[in-house]
Amino acid sequence: MKKQQVVVRRDGSSRRSSSSTSSSVVRTVRYGECQKNHAANIGGYAVDGCREFMASGEDGTAEALTCAACGCHRNFHRSPEGSGHGGCL
Repeated sequence: MKKQQVVVRRDGSSRRSSSSTSSSVVRTVRYGECQKNHAANIGGYAVDGCREFMASGEDGTAEALTCAACGCHRNFHRSPEGSGHGGCL
């Protein structure tokens, strides 16, 4: 699943200027393999093998945070490195 992140930047030094231009940058964020330890409650270590996060629903809904492949929350999937989202798993 690709998640888009929009950043709006305004050019010009005056905030009140009506002629200031704005530009937007769209970044695509991809979440990698699932890191959830399914055997933690018995003292073991086992991951399910899900290789990529795929949202269960549309953006902006609660289902968009659940993986359609493994059923885990998006937080259990590896974040991309250098994204500032803790990609050090």
